[in-house]
Parts: sequence; structure tokens; C-alpha cells
Amino acid sequence: MTELQSIKSRFGIIGNYPALNRALEKAIQVAPTDISVLVIGESGVGKEFIPKIIHSLSHRKHMPYIVVNCGAIPEGTIDSELFGHEKGAFTGATSTRKGYFEVADGGTIFLDEVGELPLQTQVRLLRVLESGEFMKVGSSNVQKTNVRIVAATNVNMMKAIADGRFREDLYYRLNTVQIDVPPLRERNGDIQLLFRKFAIDFAEKYRMPELELTPEAAGYLSRYNFPGNVRQLRNLVEQLTVVEQKRQMTADRLAEYIAPSAPENTNALVRTSQASSDFNSEREILYKILFDMRNDINDLKSLTAELIKTRENTELSHNEKNLINRIYRPETANPSSLLYFEGNNNPQSATPLPATDDEYVEDVEIEEEQKEPESLSLQNNEKELIIKALEKHKGRRNKAADELGISQRTLYRKIKQFNLED
Repeated sequence: MTELQSIKSRFGIIGNYPALNRALEKAIQVAPTDISVLVIGESGVGKEFIPKIIHSLSHRKHMPYIVVNCGAIPEGTIDSELFGHEKGAFTGATSTRKGYFEVADGGTIFLDEVGELPLQTQVRLLRVLESGEFMKVGSSNVQKTNVRIVAATNVNMMKAIADGRFREDLYYRLNTVQIDVPPLRERNGDIQLLFRKFAIDFAEKYRMPELELTPEAAGYLSRYNFPGNVRQLRNLVEQLTVVEQKRQMTADRLAEYIAPSAPENTNALVRTSQASSDFNSEREILYKILFDMRNDINDLKSLTAELIKTRENTELSHNEKNLINRIYRPETANPSSLLYFEGNNNPQSATPLPATDDEYVEDVEIEEEQKEPESLSLQNNEKELIIKALEKHKGRRNKAADELGISQRTLYRKIKQFNLED
């Protein structure tokens, strides 16, 4: 534990979160060896401290330590930067140049954002890891180098491998030991300590009084998500130190610089959205079917009203009375009984009476007969809509899916479900 505290003090690392301590302990343990290390963590968590610790505690500490940001070097020149080039190897190569692997011989190279390396460069790097050999661009001479490689990335490497953007064999060569650096949102107990350190540093740098947090402001920061991690907190403190006139920060003042509540993990939201997309598509088509059914019922009511209007002076039949009662029965009526008109053909002034058992049976049969011409089955209506959409667009499923407001995958599944493949 004494060595761990010494390392924290030496490199200015603040915090006591167990996962952070574990990452530092692993760095201390692997430092005396020459095995390659892969540091995993989100952008801004401070991954760059791990290779510094490893190099400073290794037998290579007096040899060169070179940091290479793989994502900042253009694809066309990265091979030359890493492995060097011969004079005339390409346009602009006016002289022979040493690459980082030649310059750092005997030392350590930190490959930051290694997940951004082009595939061609990944092949060259794999050869260095396996045999310590490389060739300059434009040269056929094999050179040897003795370099310890520490790499870091914020990319999901398993996904990059599945997408063909990163070589699986190189990943396992780099990942002999993996060190995970936790995000700041998991270290909310360390946020006030970090704020205090940055406030002291920037107060000294800009020769200004030190910032302080009210209890409400401290709680506000602890609840914030910090998507930019430690880097975001550091930039926030620097901005507050320079811009703010008052030295005591309240929650209201902090809210002007950062949102009241940070969004949850974006990748989780994306996965949730993708998982619910099919459900939303099916719900939309059901809503569409129900809307069409409601329109049909409204049309039926309109037709019945027209029938009443045209036959005001005509004796209505028993069945017609039953139909009108079902459509226009008062909302306060008991739904378990049917209503009839007595002595009046006008439904607005009719007196509702409960039906007898015989009339109830007869009326149920009539109701069933009325439903037979038009099926109210959701499945049948859904099938009919899909058939009409496919016919309208001459079998083009992408157009039919757009017409129905559903995804193509959902449409394919429905076509298979209803046996509409032909």
C-alpha cells in the first residue's frame, strides 16, 4: 500500500476507488517484465498514466519513452512515422528517416488510440510484437528492435474485430495483460478530491484565489454523469477559475456550465432503442388498424342515422329497433342488457327498457349476423393491409414497408407468418 501511495503522489493521481487502485496495482506488478499491456477505458479517464508508471518502474526507465497518438497521424504517413522510410520511398521523402520503433530501441512505446490503426499498419505491428523485426518504407532490409509496447484504446475491441476493423491476432498479442481504468461516474466519491486538486493547481497557475464548493454544489457534482470523465472536470475547474468573479461555487452557478443531469450511458440507450424498435413498429400498425376500425364504426353510425331520418314516418321493424338501440343506447345503460324503444320511432325521445331473455338471445344472434360481413380480427385486417400494400407497390417490400410505417424486417416476418411468400 505504501508503494501505491508513493505512485499516486509521484504522478499526481487522486482517488481511492477500488477499481482505480486495482488498475495501478496491476501496472506496478507488470512493470518489471517486458510483456505487452493493453489499457482499456473511456476517453478522458487518464489512461496515459498507466504506461508512464510501467515505464518508470521497469528496467527500461533510462531509455526513450515515446507516445504515439495513432488516431492523429494520417493513414498515408503512419507507416513512415512508426517504422521510418528510405530516401525516395515516396513523394517528399528527400532523405532517410528513422521511425519511432528505431528511435525507441531499448525503451517503451505508448500507442494511444491503437484501435484507429489502419489494417496494413496492424500487420507490420504484429510482426514487431512477434519477432521484433520491421522494415522501413521503401526498404527491403529487415531491422531489429527491442521495444516494450503499451497500447490504449476507448474502442470496443470485440466489436472492432467483428466488424473487420481490427485484427484478432494483434489484439491478443497486445492484450497479454489488460488494465481497465474506471470512468469518473463510478468514482463519484473522488470527484470532490479531484476538484480540490485542480482548483489548487489553477489558482497557482493563474495567480488567483482558490475555488471552493458549497455543500449543495459538491452534491451537484457528485450526481453529475461526467461523460468527458476527468478531462471534463479539469476543464470545468480551469474555466471556473478564470471566468468566475466569486470564489465560492454554488449549485446554481455550476448549472450554468454543465447540465442539471447528465444523460445515462449513450451505448445503453442505443441498445434499448434498437431492442424496442420492432415493438414500436408492430404497435404502430395495430394503431393504424384500430383507427380504420373506428372509422368503419363511425360510418355505420352515420348510415343508421340516415336510415332513421328517411324513415321517420315509417314503422320500424323489430330488428331495426334492436340495431338502433345497440348503436345509440345511453352510456348509463347496463351493458349486460339490451335496450328497446317503446311507442316511438325517434331514438332521441325513446324510453329504454330492459330486454327479456328471449329478446336477448334473438338480439345476440342478430348482432353476430351483423358482424359476419366484416371481420374485426386484428390479424385478418393486418394481413389484408400487407397484401394491399404489396399489390400497390408490385411486390416491392421496401416500398410496402414504408407505406405501412414498419421496418422491412418486421414486414418480412409478417409475410412469413401469413404465408404470403408467393
